[in-house]
Amino acid sequence: MNERYVGILGIGSYVPEQIVTNFELEKKMDTSDKWIVERTGISERRVIKKGQATSDLATKAAEKALQDAGVTAEELDLIIVGTVTPDMVFPSVACLVQQNIKAINAAAFDLTAVCSGFIYGVATGSSFIKTGTYKKVLVIGAESLSTITNWTDRNTAILFGDGAGAVVLGEVDPGYGILGMDLGAEGNGGHLLMVPAGGSRTPTTKETIEQGLHFIHMDGNEVFKFAIKIMGETVKKALENAKLLAKDITYLVPHQANLRIIQSAAKRLGIPLERVIINVDKYGNTSAASIPIALDEGVKSGRIKQGDIIAIVGFGGGLTWGSGIIRWGK
Repeated sequence: MNERYVGILGIGSYVPEQIVTNFELEKKMDTSDKWIVERTGISERRVIKKGQATSDLATKAAEKALQDAGVTAEELDLIIVGTVTPDMVFPSVACLVQQNIKAINAAAFDLTAVCSGFIYGVATGSSFIKTGTYKKVLVIGAESLSTITNWTDRNTAILFGDGAGAVVLGEVDPGYGILGMDLGAEGNGGHLLMVPAGGSRTPTTKETIEQGLHFIHMDGNEVFKFAIKIMGETVKKALENAKLLAKDITYLVPHQANLRIIQSAAKRLGIPLERVIINVDKYGNTSAASIPIALDEGVKSGRIKQGDIIAIVGFGGGLTWGSGIIRWGK
């Protein structure tokens, strides 16, 4: 059987129109624009308006990716959505998107790996194509983190935003597409980044709501140390799988969590910042959506071109991490 090469046939992204600037946060808590920018690189973030939900963002990104790929919704075999902020416990966001875009022939499920969700989704979707099970897979990273953010906690409220990014995966010419990937998890660090209540361990009660247990809780220092270490390590493993070196990377597209983490990862890999796609200043941390949004902006701006070697890398709650090496080409 001939080896199948799997790559991105089309890409799209969407962010809500409503902007929350650092200056607006100054009015709500003990913080300042200068303090936020110095520590995170974030100037503003997007948040959904009343009545919007994650599936709305995911649907808009999906429609753009399908258009870019020249693929109809009916051609899709599978929809995977990476998210930790579904519209509801069930049905899945993927099923809601399937309904919205009328992808009547597609299977659909959500995947939970927090900020690594998009990369986990790409790894999963590409495997279905490589085995010949499916031909066209839609992978979406979509989040409405504003709905689980405590807007009075300056340690977390300054970080997160909402958005969605999507790609259509399919077969590409030999030598193009996904050349190597690496996924990992460290469950003993799960307590460092979590939403404590709302599941079967701690069901929703009046008390859990009053205690703020349905918001993001994070040990920022420990997560920062973990991210600094893992970002470079996982890219190196993906490069080994692709039989390439860090110097071969044209652009690094990292999870947009914090500018200092991005700078550290680039330095460890020996990649100058002008070859790193950065938009954390505009959108903050959009979790599973951050990599596909940044990748889409890199492509649409003309920076990423045919034949470029792209490294995508993320880390998130779980703790999880993942990376992929892609030779860009449809």
